[in-house]
Amino acid sequence: MSNAWGYGPTNGPDTWMERFPNAKGLRQSPINIVTKEAQFDPSLKPLKIKYDPYNSRDILNNGQSFQVDFVDDTDSSTLTGGPICGTYRLNQFHFHWGASDDRGSEHNVDGAQFPCELHLVHWNTKYSSFREAADKDDGLAVIGVFLKIGAPNAQLQKVLDALDFVKTKGKQTTFSNFDAKTLLPHSLDYWTYEGSLTTPPLLESVTWIVLREVISVSSVQMAKFRSLFFTGEGEPQISMVDNYRPPQLLQGRQVRASFQ
Repeated sequence: MSNAWGYGPTNGPDTWMERFPNAKGLRQSPINIVTKEAQFDPSLKPLKIKYDPYNSRDILNNGQSFQVDFVDDTDSSTLTGGPICGTYRLNQFHFHWGASDDRGSEHNVDGAQFPCELHLVHWNTKYSSFREAADKDDGLAVIGVFLKIGAPNAQLQKVLDALDFVKTKGKQTTFSNFDAKTLLPHSLDYWTYEGSLTTPPLLESVTWIVLREVISVSSVQMAKFRSLFFTGEGEPQISMVDNYRPPQLLQGRQVRASFQ
């Protein structure tokens, strides 16, 4: 069977278990975060985030989402503290969203879904590269940020303006001098658990750090996300929507909270 995957009826998340063995693992993501069951852990440290705008490199439509890539061969843009040990470098960020403003996030909170979710992907510098780290138990750390419909997000607008240049699969353009930290909310209170990538090959290598505070996005801005296409130039146009994986079973894992 082909390992081609996507979000359609024949290759979407419901079929991934047949195609990718990791889908049957015990630490799959995303999950539904039940706030009353999340355990406050006073040993969890505050997050320390240092992002250098000059590390932003390009923006790419990869056929499943769009991602902003960063130069990650120095410790200029890093995540430390929180639930992780050591230093993790920012590699890229991307989003997941729905076909309408009432759904789109991958993680749920008490069963509720948000219109969009931002993922900032970091890798552990105890390994030599993102590629080497990607399948290790402690290889990756991803910060998840929920977007909620409200006022226009001025910090996000620069990203959205670039989407006109990457409307179809495979399109890529330079995207420089962007400070990813401007996309974070004021509060960095978080939930954390041991999980996986939410896209194939679903590697169980992610320490998830899901922020409690949301950031705003307007309905007009959300429409810009939906202006992209899963398909390449010259192919039948399929709108890039509902590119999220539903919550997976917790399988006995503990969700910890940095706050009471």
